[in-house]
Amino acid sequence: MKNQTVAERLFKIVKPYRGRAFMSLLAMAVAASTQPMLGWALQLLLDKGFGPNKVEFSLWLVPLILLSIFLVRGVSTFATAYLNNWIMSRVLNDLRRMVFEKLLRLPVARFHEESTGKVINTVIGDVRQVVDMINSVFLAFVRDTLTIIGLLAGLLFLNWQLTLIALVVIPLTAAIVRTTTKRLRRLNRENQRVTAEMTQVVEEAARGHQVIRVFSGEKYERRRFEQRSDALRGFTQRATVAAAATVPITQIGTAMAVSVVIVMALRSQMTVGEFTNFVTLMLMLLQPLKALVEVNGPMQRGMAAAETVFGMIDAPVEPDPGTKVLGRARGHLKLEDVSFRYSEQNPLALDRVNLEVLPGQTVALVGVSGGGKSTFVNLVTRFYAPNAGHLTLDGVPYEEIALTSLRAQLAMVSQNVVLFDDTLGANIAYGAEVVDQARLSAAIKAAHLSDVVAALPEGVDTQIGENGMRLSGGQRQRVAIARAIYKDAPILILDEATSALDNESERAVQAALDTLMAGRTTLVIAHRLSTIERADRIVVMEQGRIVEAGRHDELLAANGMYANLYRLQFTKTEA
Repeated sequence: MKNQTVAERLFKIVKPYRGRAFMSLLAMAVAASTQPMLGWALQLLLDKGFGPNKVEFSLWLVPLILLSIFLVRGVSTFATAYLNNWIMSRVLNDLRRMVFEKLLRLPVARFHEESTGKVINTVIGDVRQVVDMINSVFLAFVRDTLTIIGLLAGLLFLNWQLTLIALVVIPLTAAIVRTTTKRLRRLNRENQRVTAEMTQVVEEAARGHQVIRVFSGEKYERRRFEQRSDALRGFTQRATVAAAATVPITQIGTAMAVSVVIVMALRSQMTVGEFTNFVTLMLMLLQPLKALVEVNGPMQRGMAAAETVFGMIDAPVEPDPGTKVLGRARGHLKLEDVSFRYSEQNPLALDRVNLEVLPGQTVALVGVSGGGKSTFVNLVTRFYAPNAGHLTLDGVPYEEIALTSLRAQLAMVSQNVVLFDDTLGANIAYGAEVVDQARLSAAIKAAHLSDVVAALPEGVDTQIGENGMRLSGGQRQRVAIARAIYKDAPILILDEATSALDNESERAVQAALDTLMAGRTTLVIAHRLSTIERADRIVVMEQGRIVEAGRHDELLAANGMYANLYRLQFTKTEA
């Protein structure tokens, strides 16, 4: 992404706050004007307060003038800092909001291709670097440029010939900055990549702390972290060297220019005050020039981060071509010649699948791993679209239904339960704008969670921790079931919904599920075949194809793949 494009987009984000930005600019201009004022006051004091040209004046004028200059400078500096922080805090929130909004709408495939650490780093770290860059540029570049202009104006007024000699420093500084820019940008891109990897390592170490301890993985995780940490240190060191090397070169060039100017000034007819003023202004010029050189480092870090941030903001969202909004669906699902593969390199996950699920039917999907059961669910939920064939709901093609309308018809209970760091009640009524307390209580009772709620210190208002860590595995599964009960959708997807329950809890929840499934279209993915014996139809999948379909007793009588799987499980159970 070109620098100009990035700058234009950042300007659009800052534009709503241009009023305060102008006030900040004005405050910076006032602060910059106090620099030559100080030199002028010093010149006046030396020429009129000492030597043969001494003029009588009240000594109170000295502290009055100096205090006035520093008061103006202090107020304007405070105003600059306050206004810039006001603007930047809002720009930071705006940018993060834009990235997070896009994050919620990214296709599911993006999360399969990109690490969680990289996503987190983009939302938190990269956005912060972009805003830091804006702040650095606005403060250092604008403020210091205004200061340089003010000081140069004072120098030109004093002696334009000597000032032209001093100006040799500016093209030297520009050449140095230009030389280091590309290297800094490349190093900062690598820095971003490794930072994302480190974030991923930390996130996995926190999430998998039990596995790490049980399998003695501390050394392995420490090695992974130290590898990223060392790489990050190396990139940071090289970037620091590249940025810092410009400072002494600039300072040497500046010192040479100052030396020549001083020698020439001593030979001129300048008064002591004029000479002191000129040298003071030249020395004051060093700090803003140094700051302008140093701003290149954070600028390149910010530009590299901006490429990543805008890359996510510009990423295509989950396609939603549909416009039809359904009422409550009857739940008539139909797949016709559906084929799908996750990428060109992968084999077909579904191969010309034809299946009709009538309203209110319970259809179980069984088969060995890799048979296509999860892919089937991914297409029904429209996390992915088929490569060939099409799906319909109540006769309406999937692609014509608005995504929000389609997913309003679905409830899902997965074996990998996802809970949020919120209250129990908020997790059960997740997605509801206003919680219906009567409905919430009914869902809790139906999922056999009443005893769990009674034991919690604050009932349904108890915080359950990250991914429900304060609950047992069985309790977490029942919360997920209660969430599906609360939603009351016409199509229910159960992916090993009772896998984490003990026998007693399973019986209780199975009874709740039987009530929930009544009158609903239900798709069940099951590995424990004993849980689906009463399904209206059992579909056996292998290598993306339906190889058998029928009721439990019919499939056993057919003595095919289902019968073999059932006998294998029954034998293991008996053993």
